[in-house]
Amino acid sequence: MDILVSTQWLAGELGKGGLRILDASLFLPGDPRDARAEFEQAHIPGAVFLDLPTLCDADDPRPGMLPSDDFMTERCRALGIGSDDRIVVYDNSPTHSAARAWWMMRLYGVGASAAILDGGLSKWVAEGRPTESGWATIPRGNAIARRAEGQVHTKDDLLANLRGGPAQVIDARSAARFSGEDKEPRPGMASGHIPGSRNIPSSTLFLPDNSMKTGKELRRLFQDAGVDFDRPVITSCGSGVTAAILLAGLELLGKTDVSLYDGSWSEWGMDPDTPKAVGPA
Repeated sequence: MDILVSTQWLAGELGKGGLRILDASLFLPGDPRDARAEFEQAHIPGAVFLDLPTLCDADDPRPGMLPSDDFMTERCRALGIGSDDRIVVYDNSPTHSAARAWWMMRLYGVGASAAILDGGLSKWVAEGRPTESGWATIPRGNAIARRAEGQVHTKDDLLANLRGGPAQVIDARSAARFSGEDKEPRPGMASGHIPGSRNIPSSTLFLPDNSMKTGKELRRLFQDAGVDFDRPVITSCGSGVTAAILLAGLELLGKTDVSLYDGSWSEWGMDPDTPKAVGPA
């Protein structure tokens, strides 16, 4: 499958074997919406609830860090995912969190392929397509999750990159958070950004109908931010969620030397010893 699949395509695939649809909705701390309750009320027929905020390393004090292979394997099997399944992830969230789930499925090699539903649940519903409610009984799957090497960066990697590394860092947070104008939502966290990084707010990658920009329109966002397509890219954000949107966008443009800083600003901004910059890129 391609990175993106359309609502029309998915509607035609509903009910076919080897297809697993995952609701990866996630809301930021302080948002009163409840992703689990919303899924119970209405979701795409046949979908299962990924519970993305809990698909993490619960023993790590940093928010939302990637889980162990065993934890990822167990969650995927509990959701009925098989090793040969085609996986489609969607969300109904302003953070467009499906990109994080898509990235994780690929990172751990889960299923035969993974794609993002372009436009998510909001586009699906706006087109008058069917939904269902409640919770289905799910037979266990046989998926195996093994995290690939070299796709995830650490704080030490980013510090080394500042000392002359080849990668460009692109931050997906809002311009006001990137510049330090807006304070961070987590207590005790510094404002600003990693020195030398570029800023492309993840929200700018989407059209009014919630689908992603593509082609020249998408490429222009990266070019206008000063991204050099001949150099590798590390994406970052607040906690590793919207960074996956930039990663998906770059891959849509054919750029494959892209990786993600999982700790993102939640780690960097909480460390008093990391260098920080304020103002525009």
